[in-house]
Order: sequence, then structure tokens, then C-alpha cells
Amino acid sequence: MSKTKKRTIVIGGIILLFLIITASLTFFTVQPNQYICVTRFSEIIDTVSTPGLHLKIPFIDGVIVYPKEKLFYDIRPSEVLTSDSKAMTVDSFIVWRIVEPVTFFSALGTTENAEDRLDNITFNALKIVIGQIEQADIISTDEQSRNVLNNLVVADVQNAVGIYGIEVVDVKIKRFDLPDDNERNVFERMISERAVIAEQYKAEGIEEAAYIRNEVDKEVNITVSNANAEAEKIIAAGEAEYMRILAEAYNTEDKRDFYIFMRGLETLKASLSGDDKTVILDADSDLVKLLISPRPSSPPAAVEPIGSE
Repeated sequence: MSKTKKRTIVIGGIILLFLIITASLTFFTVQPNQYICVTRFSEIIDTVSTPGLHLKIPFIDGVIVYPKEKLFYDIRPSEVLTSDSKAMTVDSFIVWRIVEPVTFFSALGTTENAEDRLDNITFNALKIVIGQIEQADIISTDEQSRNVLNNLVVADVQNAVGIYGIEVVDVKIKRFDLPDDNERNVFERMISERAVIAEQYKAEGIEEAAYIRNEVDKEVNITVSNANAEAEKIIAAGEAEYMRILAEAYNTEDKRDFYIFMRGLETLKASLSGDDKTVILDADSDLVKLLISPRPSSPPAAVEPIGSE
């Protein structure tokens, strides 16, 4: 092969390589999840977000790629102070995205710079929000209260990052921790406070129970007293009615004598109800008089007392 032919092949190869390089520097591809900023002399002259193949001036224009999708950044745990000056370690993350590529390029330039700025801004927002809440309230927060806390932090961070062409989608607090040096003291203090509250509730319960018992005892005493009084009235009325009926039934001397005679017989019958059938009576006993002389009009017969000779 002659030298001329070799020279021609080399020159052709160089030209082909130049054309390939020029073509690669002339065309650029935009993906659906990308912003492409076309720069010229370190200034953005165009922003392309439409997917496909696009042109630029080779060797003069450059491209900067920014993501469209949401970005996740895990913020390093940091200590903040509560409203009662108690230290808490908060671990959180932030979800954000670029919404204005030109502003973002001018203000921050790279996502690494953006994450550093978001880290500081979010920490300040957490410090302000948590600084308005007592430690005990933070520890005992439920899911709903935690969401309210997250929303407050999101609002503060969004207000601060608007000038950077960034939108904060969400800020979530993953967990709160106590610093290692005072975690045990805080737990012991919380246990002591809960014990005091429990004793207070117990004392209030005992006091309320004593009051209820006193009220019940008073009601019982009043009810029993009223019932006894009513019973006494009924008994008195019954006795009065009984005496009235007796007075009407035995309103003559013969009826009264007959009544006394029958009562004496009932007494004697009750006395003879056991195994011992011996009855010792005094000679002047009305029962002896009834047994010996049933008719009151007849003079009583002489009765020799039992056991006399």
C-alpha cells in the first residue's frame, strides 16, 4: 500500500471520528424523568423537559441534568430543646423535588448542595416547632398529634426553600429519642410523676367512695327510721283496734268473767303441755278459784294447799 493511500485512510478516519464527536456534542436525549438545562458560557439559555432527541451547538453549549421525580433525603439525627429546656434527639427525613430548574441552578447548582441546605432548614424548623412543646407531651404524642407536628414542620420548611426552586412534599419525624446521658433520669422522673398522679386519683377515689357510703348510710338510716315509725304507728293502731274489739265483745260482766275463765284454761293447758303434769298453785290464785268454783257468784270453796297435813 502506497504512502498516499495510507495518508488518505488516516485522514478519513480522523474526519469520521471528528464527525462522530461533533454529532455526540450536537444531539442530546431527554428522558421522561429529567430536566435538561442547556448552558452557554455558564448561563442557562434553555430548559428542556419534553422527552426525545434535541439539538445544541457543539463545543459551545453544555447540558445539566436534573431529576423530575421526588427525591428522598434522610436527615441526620440531631438534638433539639423542648419548651421546658429538655434535650431530645429527633430523627427525620424529607421528600422534595425540583420545580424550577433555572432558579435551582442559580441558587444551589447541585442536589448535594440542596440536601445540605435542606438539612439546615429542616433542623431549624424542627428546633422552632419542638421548642414550643414540653418533653412529656412529645413523648406521649399519638399518631394524629405526630401528623400535626409534621405538617407544622413542612409549612416552615416550604416557606424557607421557595427561593431555591424546590418544593417540599413531606417531612416525617421517624422517632424521638432521649440523649443517652439523661434518658434514665427522664424515665425515672416520668415514673415518679405518673405515680404521684396515680396516688392523687386513688385518694380522690377513696374520698368519693367515703362520701357515697356516708350518703347511702344516711339514706338507709332515714329509711329504717321512717319504717320503724310507720311500724310503731301500725302496731299502735292495731292494738287500739284490738282493744276496741275486746271492749265491744266483752261489754258485760258475764262476758268478761267468761273471757277470764277461758284465758285461765288456756294458761293451764299451756302449763300441762310437757312431760311433768304436776301443777302447784296458790290457794288464792284466780285459776284455782275458777277450777273449784267456775261461777263467780258462788262463794269460793276452801282449798287446802298442796303439801299441807
